[in-house]
Amino acid sequence: MRLVISTPTAVVVDVPDATAIRAEDDSGSFGILEGHANFLTVLSISILHWGQADGIERCCAMRHGVFSVTFGHDVRIATREAVMGTGPEQLETAVLARFREATREEQTARAENLRLQIAAIRRLIGQLRPDAPLLPTWN
Repeated sequence: MRLVISTPTAVVVDVPDATAIRAEDDSGSFGILEGHANFLTVLSISILHWGQADGIERCCAMRHGVFSVTFGHDVRIATREAVMGTGPEQLETAVLARFREATREEQTARAENLRLQIAAIRRLIGQLRPDAPLLPTWN
């Protein structure tokens, strides 16, 4: 099978001879072998494992992504971030923790942004009432 992992800025992995692939989405982990039916899923923050014809297993940490299988032998993953590693233990401790923290920070920033938007909308609605006092003018 051909395995391609790409980010918005680079192709991280392009392997023409992957023999088996293991990945993880929100429903759990799954495996892909040659001849798999067409398949599409959204990956969670996880480590992708694959074997190659030389018998060596490789892995890559990913920060979410879209995983697709077409024609039973073409596997493509589009992800925000991907980091190749020497082993799953190294990726688990260093990279996945950083990916999870970045996701938490993004969620916090989105929540704060939403809070500010709601406050601005409430202020505008308050000023649109007929009995609302006029806003001060600045000279």
